[in-house]
Amino acid sequence: TVACCSRRSRSSCSFDYVCLLEAAMNTVISRANAIFAFTLSVLTALTFCCFLSTAFHRYESDVELQSIKAVVKNVQDFSTARGKNDLGFVTFDLKANLTQLFNWNVKQLFLYVTAEYETESNALNQVVLWDKIIRRGDNAVLDYKNLNTKYYFWDDGHGLKGNKNVTLTLSWNVIPNAGSLPNILGTGMHSFAFPVEYTSSRV
Repeated sequence: TVACCSRRSRSSCSFDYVCLLEAAMNTVISRANAIFAFTLSVLTALTFCCFLSTAFHRYESDVELQSIKAVVKNVQDFSTARGKNDLGFVTFDLKANLTQLFNWNVKQLFLYVTAEYETESNALNQVVLWDKIIRRGDNAVLDYKNLNTKYYFWDDGHGLKGNKNVTLTLSWNVIPNAGSLPNILGTGMHSFAFPVEYTSSRV
């Protein structure tokens, strides 16, 4: 390079340095891209293997539900313009052991109790009454007595009073570290009837 500079102009020598620097940078960037692509491919393959290792795991479990008290009121529903609607009040017992649902690929479970019933205007009504998140490492044994609903049990009319077939179910979403998010219906449900008269007592 020194000999080059002695025979050529300074601008020519500077051009050589720039060319060498660009070549070195291109080599570094190319190697970095190759390493990144390889690392991404390995991580993708590992994630897929992790998913396959638990893909056939069964996430079903037995559930015991029992209603203790069920009353209904006809009160003003300020969320709609229909005036008064039926509002149900339910107290229930819930028992389930979900410990076996957890493995190293399960981050948490999202549980929810749903009430399903039929009315003259709708063949199927579904209302979520209660929910809970169980993370890996938490106590997954449920044994609740006289559990109150977490959310209001509104009907969009008068379909709760005298309804003889309201069914409670417990379902859960499995939240994995990698893979799909299955939605599981617990094995076991409970049906009850609302009284044929509105209650006037304080609930």
